[in-house]
Amino acid sequence: MLIGNLGKDPELSYIPSGAAVAKFSIATSESWKDDAGNTQERTEWHNIVAWRKLAEICGQYLKKGGKVYIEGKMQTRSWDDKNTGTKRYITEIVADSLIMLDSRGNSGGGSSSGGSESFGPEPAGNGGDEKDDLPF
Repeated sequence: MLIGNLGKDPELSYIPSGAAVAKFSIATSESWKDDAGNTQERTEWHNIVAWRKLAEICGQYLKKGGKVYIEGKMQTRSWDDKNTGTKRYITEIVADSLIMLDSRGNSGGGSSSGGSESFGPEPAGNGGDEKDDLPF
């Protein structure tokens, strides 16, 4: 789970099978006072990947600077660099759902008071889903 601001607009593309993929990065920041009483700040950048319908939503509504809440899983993948021949690695968050925490991405006009919009996976509805076994 991450809350951060987009560093740039998402890059939306389609793989040969036709599935949409959106890639973007978000910044998370923390601040604290050191022993001398000075305010310190650290920003971390996270690579985000969204697939299919969620990717299309990201490409349509997310914009640089927008604040989002992302839920997903960390995944590390590797590839061989064509220029140097060395193995390269990247760790990404594969988004399962997101909530837009401000209205920057909303193109409907109207209020700019910071609404939110949530997108995520639709319920599976199959009999093997663990959530179906809950008594409430």
